[in-house]
Amino acid sequence: MKILVDADACPVKSIIEKVAKNFNIKVTMFIDTSHILESDYSEIIQVGQGQDAADIAIINNTQKLDIIVTGDYGVASLALAMGAYVISFNGMYYTHDNIDRLLFERHIGKQQRKAGKRNSRIKKRTQDLDINFENALIKLCKNKNEHL
Repeated sequence: MKILVDADACPVKSIIEKVAKNFNIKVTMFIDTSHILESDYSEIIQVGQGQDAADIAIINNTQKLDIIVTGDYGVASLALAMGAYVISFNGMYYTHDNIDRLLFERHIGKQQRKAGKRNSRIKKRTQDLDINFENALIKLCKNKNEHL
């Protein structure tokens, strides 16, 4: 088991590494060529800037029981189908029970944006979100052999 991270816009990279070190879990972070990332712990894989290049690389490296950290519902859906555990940057577990609804909501949001309707702005990240993510990742690492 390993942790694979969609790292381009990931606000919790340091938390991921801290938790992974405690559980002795390998971490691989995927970024595109427009980003620079260095780590003493994680393996960094830099992919081309093409649309979804990092997403495709994550899925190509995913195995059953891996932990995927992403904010992308498409990546989450594919990883779940492969038997991986998937968690958002806010600590929400993507599951077979919620992924269809999330994908549908994304589709509706896209239609509304095309129609000129504005979405609510993304709220500023809080320390509570970081704590929630860390607790959720710890729980996932502790219970990695159980199905969520």
